[in-house]
Amino acid sequence: MWPAALAHRASRLGLPIALILLWQLASNAGLVSRTLLPAPSDVADTVWWLATSGDLWRHVSASSLRVLQGFGIAAALALALGIGMGVFRQLDHLIDLLLQVLKPVPPIAWIPLSILWFGIDEGAKIFIIVLGAFFPILTSTVDAVRQTDGRYVELAKVLELPRGLFIRRIMLPGSLPQIMSGLRLGLAMAWMCVVAAELIAASSGVGFLIMDGRAMSQADLVLAGMLCMGVLGKFSDDLLRLAEQRLIRWRTRFAGL
Repeated sequence: MWPAALAHRASRLGLPIALILLWQLASNAGLVSRTLLPAPSDVADTVWWLATSGDLWRHVSASSLRVLQGFGIAAALALALGIGMGVFRQLDHLIDLLLQVLKPVPPIAWIPLSILWFGIDEGAKIFIIVLGAFFPILTSTVDAVRQTDGRYVELAKVLELPRGLFIRRIMLPGSLPQIMSGLRLGLAMAWMCVVAAELIAASSGVGFLIMDGRAMSQADLVLAGMLCMGVLGKFSDDLLRLAEQRLIRWRTRFAGL
């Protein structure tokens, strides 16, 4: 069991390690300008310097808190509204057009209004993250509720199940897999949007770190920030995936050929 698991993990790491080695060799050979694209060793040195100086943890904690707040608000609103729109046709008819018009507008386009409404404090940053995470969760939730097996709906009508009991015992369990997928997508969007959010007069955060590196033409700092963002996103996605596995133990999934 253990050798097989180790071999599986090693196979997943093979391609990234090979690309990093090629990148390092190209930098050492002078094929790639270290000013424009620093070597992996330079990026690692920058990450180590940030970690030992304490700056890395300050930026990571600031971005993580913003993502947690924005994603939490977006998930609560999108789940409540998505279930309501999926169950009640009148509610869907009332607000679907408005939501479909707002959905294509990128969160970064809301930055001027967010500053006007919330100032340059944390409220504006959280607002941008909420917008980014809200629509993926909402869309997945509405679709999941509407795809409830019609046979179960007819059975509930025959048995005259109360609407609340039908939602709790039949609709939500059947919709949960797709809802969890929407939550994971929304979480990824929250991490993407935190970079845009930290354009708003931020003095900390991984997005601020990336922008600071751009302003000082320090590509190693930009890449270090991108690496931190990727690791944080992967870690949070793994936590959500673990919660998904615990909540939906009954589901069987196609693992690929």
